[in-house]
Amino acid sequence: MSSGRPAANVVAVTAEGEPAAYTLLVSIRSDETGCDRYADWWEVVDPGGNLIFRRTLDHSHPDEQPFARDGGPVGILPDDVVIVRAHLRDETGDATGYGGGMQGTVAGGFAAVTLADDFAADLETLAPQPVECLF
Repeated sequence: MSSGRPAANVVAVTAEGEPAAYTLLVSIRSDETGCDRYADWWEVVDPGGNLIFRRTLDHSHPDEQPFARDGGPVGILPDDVVIVRAHLRDETGDATGYGGGMQGTVAGGFAAVTLADDFAADLETLAPQPVECLF
C-alpha cells in the first residue's frame, strides 16, 4: 500500500496439497499495535471479486513480523488465477481495510499486485468474521 497508512500486506503465498483442497501458507507484514490494530484475516478472491476462502486470525502479532498462517482447504485448481490479500482492523479508525495483495496460481506462483482501493470492498462485511481479538 502506497498511502503510508497502516496496513496488512501479503508478502508471500505458498500452497501444498491436492487440487480443489489446497492448504495455503500466507505471510503478512502488518502495522500492528495489539488488539486495537491487527491483521484480522487473509482471504482468497477470484479476479471478479468473489470470495473463495477466508482465514480469520484471533490475535495480534506486533512482535512477530512478518508472520505466516496457513488455511484451507481452498477450493481452487492449479491454474486458477486468484488474489490473496489481508485485512487490517483498526479500532482507532486510522486504517481499517485491505492492504497489498498477491495474485497468481498454485502452478505458476504468486507476485505482488496493485488493486483498486474499491476492489471487492463489499467482501469486508461477509462472514466469516473474527469473533474477538484474544491478545
